[in-house]
Amino acid sequence: MKRKPQVPTEVVISPEIIDPEIREGARRSLDTDRAKPLVKCTVCGAEATPNATEQLCWVCRRLKISAWRDVEQQMPAQE
Repeated sequence: MKRKPQVPTEVVISPEIIDPEIREGARRSLDTDRAKPLVKCTVCGAEATPNATEQLCWVCRRLKISAWRDVEQQMPAQE
């Protein structure tokens, strides 16, 4: 069985897939997001939220909350 001969097709590749206005708008919004002062986590040194009362990153904050839960569950057993 023979294959049909393939007809070469022209492939048009656009040099710019994203509109330059959209790209520039995204770049500007990223710059404004990063303009906030960076606060380092007091435990691990990762980036933390600047307006939090404790300067913890989200991972250390979750670990702290889960540790509190563990302590609360163990308290009645120790009494």
